[in-house]
Amino acid sequence: MPVVFVIALDWTMRSAVRAELREIRVEALGMDSAGDTGRAIASSGLPNVVVLEATAELLGEPRIRNLVQRVPTVLIASCTLRVTLPEAPAILYRPVRVAEIVARVSEFLAHDYAA
Repeated sequence: MPVVFVIALDWTMRSAVRAELREIRVEALGMDSAGDTGRAIASSGLPNVVVLEATAELLGEPRIRNLVQRVPTVLIASCTLRVTLPEAPAILYRPVRVAEIVARVSEFLAHDYAA
């Protein structure tokens, strides 16, 4: 079963994305800090995909920046909050629908398993 980390301070987005991913048989783990992310990696390894809310707090963490460099990431960015975004294969700007996020994750997973 593919694993996706959903890293977001916004718990409503985090829980909605996790619920939709679980409906399509993806193990979606929710977290809101670099510490949570580090513990998840230590216990189960790297995920197949990351969904990351692009906040200054989260992007300021070296462990999260390193994860974004190593794993296909869907960044959820704000049009009003100014942060420097790392390179990522997908950047979606708010307002964004949960279905759009799940569709991007599904594309990455399909590509990963087709390779």
